[in-house]
Amino acid sequence: MKVGYFTNQYPKVSHSFIRREIQAHEAAGLPIARYALRTDPAELADEADRSEVARCRYVLHLRRLDIATTVLAEIVAAPAAALRAVRLAVKIGWRSDRGVLRHIAYWAEACVLARWARDDNIDHLHAHFGTNSAAVAMLAGEMTGIPYSFTVHGPEEFDKPEFLGLPEKIRRAAFVVAVSSFGRSQLYRWAALKDWDKIRVVHCGIEPDFYAGETPPPPPSPRLVCIARLSEQKGLGLLIHAARRLSLADVAFEITIVGDGPMRPELESMIRHYQLGDQISILGWQDAARVREEILAARALVLPSFAEGLPVVIMEAMALNRPVISTYIAGIPELVNNESTGWLIPAGDVTALARAMRDALGTPVEDLADMGNRARDAVLKQHDISTEAAKLRDAFLAASRSPA
Repeated sequence: MKVGYFTNQYPKVSHSFIRREIQAHEAAGLPIARYALRTDPAELADEADRSEVARCRYVLHLRRLDIATTVLAEIVAAPAAALRAVRLAVKIGWRSDRGVLRHIAYWAEACVLARWARDDNIDHLHAHFGTNSAAVAMLAGEMTGIPYSFTVHGPEEFDKPEFLGLPEKIRRAAFVVAVSSFGRSQLYRWAALKDWDKIRVVHCGIEPDFYAGETPPPPPSPRLVCIARLSEQKGLGLLIHAARRLSLADVAFEITIVGDGPMRPELESMIRHYQLGDQISILGWQDAARVREEILAARALVLPSFAEGLPVVIMEAMALNRPVISTYIAGIPELVNNESTGWLIPAGDVTALARAMRDALGTPVEDLADMGNRARDAVLKQHDISTEAAKLRDAFLAASRSPA
């Protein structure tokens, strides 16, 4: 059996969990072909991600003439299948916020993916995210007869499921993966009852190499770390407001933010405005080794998200024996136990966030270490990459044996 993985962008600095999943499959003997719409090597901070670029085929890196030629070849070779796929693209696009023309473009991209999948003798297509990548995989499956599946991470799929055609994508998929029980419940909302059996939970996994060996105890220094894409959904503006409250109360602290994104200029402006430049630093994206260093140098990870799936960075911090400050949203409470493995607060509550940060800064190191040990036990039980990838392989095999 051979599986084709398809994503919008691969590799991507904030999506290293996809690389880990692929590599876990290959370590177990399952061949994986990597396909994506695009990538930007200049954005990649980790050598493990950069090494994946040469192993992936990119639809939008082709010349437009090559794409057009492939589309024409698909129409000539299988006109009925191409027409079915066009009709499906129009059906999905009609109600989409991106429109019919954008979905016709997805169909053209699917023609390229379909050709590659046939050439590579792919038995199953799997997409990550229920957005345009799932649409392209679905359309390619319609043209080739190759079964497809997709993993839904959230929150985008949960924000606009009808615009994304999520019910149709679920109906046509061999199976659908959620990364948390919460995510599964949201998919149930948009799936027909007869399709509920298709939906299963497969957690994102963490690599043993990341947390191998002894980890030092939390430091006595008043240091917190936040690792996130700098976007609205991560609640980083709230983090800076909470930090200002700590500063006004003469609480000693240091916050290191690892990440980048569209909100960086605005966040840097807030830091300057509140004169927090000596206490808050933004490092940009860093490679896995530096991320590990920053987690181990902190007493706790803080991530005050407004919308999520289940952040992999929470798993990584817990695997390194660090408690987590985060919010009661999405799949986070399935992993973080309030006042046992971290602190959970209502999303958007700056007072609660400042209080939790103050608690983490003031908790004795011995107690933080106990919380971190419980955190490690919890995450290793639920998020071992080999165990979770094996669940996916079982699903791939089952789908390949199912009648068309």
